[in-house]
Amino acid sequence: MTAALFLAQRLSAAVLAVAVTMHLATIIHAARAGMTAADVFSRTRGNVAFLILYGIFVLAVAVHAPIGLRNVLREWTPWRGRGLDIALAAFALLLLALGLRAALAVFLA
Repeated sequence: MTAALFLAQRLSAAVLAVAVTMHLATIIHAARAGMTAADVFSRTRGNVAFLILYGIFVLAVAVHAPIGLRNVLREWTPWRGRGLDIALAAFALLLLALGLRAALAVFLA
């Protein structure tokens, strides 16, 4: 299981590197163009490419963050075993649900 988690975290990190770069480039472009929030929402509303990009972004975060947090908690606390894994699986689902909700809200805005 440790090898699978290691691989999942590394693969999600690679996806995040691309997604974060695209996200920051979008922010810089919008700022330099003097776009308002209304301008941004008018471009993201109904934009399937936006929804796919941020859906992938959210999925990568939901995989990456709990694995990293699991490693930190195992290293710094005595918490181990099934309880830790269940708590972090719940955290992953929470990140996924909230992130997809936010992306969908901007897509539908």
